[in-house]
Amino acid sequence: MRLTSFYPVIATTRLQESRDFYIRLLGFETTFEADWYVSLRRPGPVPYELALLDPTHPTVPAGYGKPVQGLLLNFEVADVDAEWERLVHGEGLTPVLELRSEDFGQRHFIVADPSGVLIDFITPIEPIGEFVQQYVGAGAGVGAL
Repeated sequence: MRLTSFYPVIATTRLQESRDFYIRLLGFETTFEADWYVSLRRPGPVPYELALLDPTHPTVPAGYGKPVQGLLLNFEVADVDAEWERLVHGEGLTPVLELRSEDFGQRHFIVADPSGVLIDFITPIEPIGEFVQQYVGAGAGVGAL
């Protein structure tokens, strides 16, 4: 298979609020917008994409037209403490997981988007204890998660 793109599509009944969240707070830009679907791209050397879809649209197969549940998106950032200050203190987002360092090699916090999708902001740190040995392959250690 020759993959040309890969991105999540979030089924949400809060299409406009979710679009505004990703544009205003996370730097995405709209590349396509209809009343049932919004395609977003975060520009940069590596463009990141995300789409939002009304789960009641007829393109959604019968029996699957439900808003997203149980989704966690990881945003790996250079300085998670700065993002904590910007998003929680500056923008007033409510954390569902407070900023903390984990033995498995992450400093992170979690907020929710308007649809309830969890957004985990992460800066890799050195793992400690038993977690050091759990990293495998060429990218083992910081940044391998």
